[in-house]
Amino acid sequence: MLTVATWNVLHRIHAENWGTDVPGHWPDESDRIAAVTARLAGCAEQVLALQEVSGDQLALLRRAMPDRTVRTLRYPRVPRARHGLCPLDDPGEHLVLLVNGQAQQVVAEAFDDDPGKGLLAVRTAGVLVVATHVSSDHRQARQLDRLAELAADSPGPVVLLGDFNADRATVAAGLGPGFTVVGLPLHAPPTRPRTSGTKSQHIDHVVVRGCGVKGAVVEETDGLSDHNLLRAKVVM
Repeated sequence: MLTVATWNVLHRIHAENWGTDVPGHWPDESDRIAAVTARLAGCAEQVLALQEVSGDQLALLRRAMPDRTVRTLRYPRVPRARHGLCPLDDPGEHLVLLVNGQAQQVVAEAFDDDPGKGLLAVRTAGVLVVATHVSSDHRQARQLDRLAELAADSPGPVVLLGDFNADRATVAAGLGPGFTVVGLPLHAPPTRPRTSGTKSQHIDHVVVRGCGVKGAVVEETDGLSDHNLLRAKVVM
């Protein structure tokens, strides 16, 4: 069994550019970064997949979790503040995998059609684990094809973790046969809570190929991000 979790921790510049509530709850970004780090340090999962990790957030994670193997993808695109000054020393944006144990990096790439989205794949405990952040528009189909291609080329079990910016049915259809997108309990909190609009509130997923999933749980993160944390157990 492999325990996993995925969480979009929300890059501060995106939070401010898109008008989320998070900056109002956490006016000092260093305080929020410390709180996010403390939440992650308390996670017992063997693999943690993180999206929208700023350079400042990554630096603190490295210092606070020296027992974890850290694998990263830094996107070519660097978020830019639309209003005011940048609240970060390092505004770079990363995909991150924190692994309890050895993790051999297989590939780290931004998607060809979006320099701010991509995938990061490692092999750990005989499993190919892929962290991803997928675009929300027409580019999504091609990016899901790329994820399916990567999984199909890998021997053994595959686990995809991340923010897919789409509901379960859309992700399943885009990846095609052979993949299982974890289902959540009926009354589980949304992974991406919204107070308006028609977009799905369940866009973060654990997806497996060649193995099973049980015990999926959404954990509310108390305003630290605009996403909640999704946990699951992967069964070989």
